[in-house]
Amino acid sequence: MPPIDKRAASAAYKELKSVAGIYAVRCAATGEVWVGQTRDVDKVWNRIHFTLLGRASPHRAMQAAWNVHGDVAFSFEALERLEPEALDFARDAKLKEGAAFWRERLSAAAI
Repeated sequence: MPPIDKRAASAAYKELKSVAGIYAVRCAATGEVWVGQTRDVDKVWNRIHFTLLGRASPHRAMQAAWNVHGDVAFSFEALERLEPEALDFARDAKLKEGAAFWRERLSAAAI
């Protein structure tokens, strides 16, 4: 296997575009659902998972369910992926509107 060109790998990583979106975290054991919005839907589960593992999640109900049922009971789902917006406020408005829609539809708590 050829050696990895670190500069090329770094440049390729910097070129990746983040995709904003709406996501859901579900606990199969309790049936609870949490819906949130983010500017990078592909990376948000890693952040949430890390805080739950460290018992440092700011979402008490989610952390309590995690502490009782563990990793195997939780799943992550990207509900919507937004098209890139030229203006931040337009993207933020769509995220807020979409998150409210999904919270109501899934009877979910906010993240």
